[in-house]
Amino acid sequence: MSISSDQSPAAAADRPEPRPEPVLPAARTASAGPHRTGIGLHLVIVDDGLVLLGRRRNSSFADGCWHLPAGHLEPGESITAGTAREAREELGIGIDPAGLELLHVLHHLDADDTEGRLQLFFRPVVYTGQVSNREPEKCHELRWWPLDGLPEQVVPYTARALAEIALGRGLSTPGWPG
Repeated sequence: MSISSDQSPAAAADRPEPRPEPVLPAARTASAGPHRTGIGLHLVIVDDGLVLLGRRRNSSFADGCWHLPAGHLEPGESITAGTAREAREELGIGIDPAGLELLHVLHHLDADDTEGRLQLFFRPVVYTGQVSNREPEKCHELRWWPLDGLPEQVVPYTARALAEIALGRGLSTPGWPG
């Protein structure tokens, strides 16, 4: 222990030794810096009790399963601008970012890779153009399904979010402990 010139040895002896830094569990020390997570943007387009789903193809995630039109937020864009972009790219429809209604936030823990993902589900209040499959290399087909009769092969978190939306719940956190 070093003592500066203005402290007496007796005063320094009365001070407790500094405590060692606590050791955090490995899960908390694995990543340095602030929490980062991917953000999924989903379109919930409902017409007369039917919801629009696309069957995924050539995908590393849920290939062959039905899913809402969706994509990921890109750097430098807002969540509403990203959702409008996805609508244009995947469906060929125009959406004013200010005309999106947030229906549900789903923060799920993926059991396969233990990563948390934030999924945002938006309803366009109004859109322009005709819905069409603009990405046939990624989407085998688009189809309208009854909200109470979804196909068996639907992405599980999509089914969960649609059920939560039907119940009027704005938030769900599947997979997380507690």
